[in-house]
Amino acid sequence: MALNQTRTERAWAEINLTNLRHNVKALREILPAGSELMAVVKANAYGHGDVEIAANLNHIGVSSFAVATIDEGIRLRTHGIKGDILILGYTLPERAVELVRHHLTQTAIDYDHAKQLNAFGKPMAVHIKINTGMNRLGESCNRTAEIDKILRCQNLEVCGIFTHLCVADSTQTGDIEFTTNQIYSFYAVQDRLRQLGHTLPKVHIQSSYGVLNYPELQCDYARIGIALYGALSSPDDKTKLQLDLRPVLALKARVALIRTITAGEGVSYGRQFMAQRDTRVAVISIGYADGLPRNLSYEKAYVLIRGCRAPIIGRICMDQLTVDITDIPVVKRGDIATLIGKDGSEKITAEQVAANAGTITNELLSRLGTRLERIFI
Repeated sequence: MALNQTRTERAWAEINLTNLRHNVKALREILPAGSELMAVVKANAYGHGDVEIAANLNHIGVSSFAVATIDEGIRLRTHGIKGDILILGYTLPERAVELVRHHLTQTAIDYDHAKQLNAFGKPMAVHIKINTGMNRLGESCNRTAEIDKILRCQNLEVCGIFTHLCVADSTQTGDIEFTTNQIYSFYAVQDRLRQLGHTLPKVHIQSSYGVLNYPELQCDYARIGIALYGALSSPDDKTKLQLDLRPVLALKARVALIRTITAGEGVSYGRQFMAQRDTRVAVISIGYADGLPRNLSYEKAYVLIRGCRAPIIGRICMDQLTVDITDIPVVKRGDIATLIGKDGSEKITAEQVAANAGTITNELLSRLGTRLERIFI
């Protein structure tokens, strides 16, 4: 759809649904037969807009979703999202009634949590999380008796069992060995449970990097997060499979004001930037309250205006930032500054911005704030 001028007067994210559909197709094509894509839409679909993303995924046949919290799951349900919604994180047992009311699937993070959920006394869908070495959530893979007890809880309908590979993104020898051990431990748990007479529910072990680096694993689900949105966590990441994944999000803002400062004048808080020459400065209407990392200040990054690079100068403020446009002709108020995306022959990726800020793409995108309009195109 055409961009609405009234909704793009300050700062916004453009969400390319064509690229989203392309990524789903590319990812589905590499999954083993019988493996279903579970779309991870936690943290507002990594900043992309959870309801709209999930609704579009529903439209192309995606019917399994993962979120982090019960409130994220309820939000999807109340906006009409169909299919299974798995809550990956902890939910207070006191909210069990809401889990049942909204037909949400809860992760049982250990045996004690499972007992508390079971005590609600009504049938409840759960997946069992197994800790195979990340040492975050999950019942220990060595505590087979406790996992067996979860499977025998009268009111828990165990629909899945899963673990998480914590260094699947790494191609370092030691990390590959660790991941291999995690995989072995997970399948060993399954073998022991079968020996106890259990017919296992659906299993899942891969997230984005699990699919890209360990595509041979045969599971019922693949939990795809960052790759679904056409990105990797770092620009330097190397993966076994090289897919044509296309960025779904572009980040843009308006030029609000242009001024000229003379050599020796400063810009923004702390006067950390001092002009070495007469300098044309553009004030861009986006800041750290919109999710842009403040540590991109001091010429650590740039924006694109009229297809040219304009370095960020001075400290990024809560609501604005400033860039040097001295070498860019004919910039005017209202022009678009691209912070992530393409402008002419130039491009800035989310991976580059995240690396410049000393973080990963996952954090950068998921922190993009609610003041940013999401424009779906």
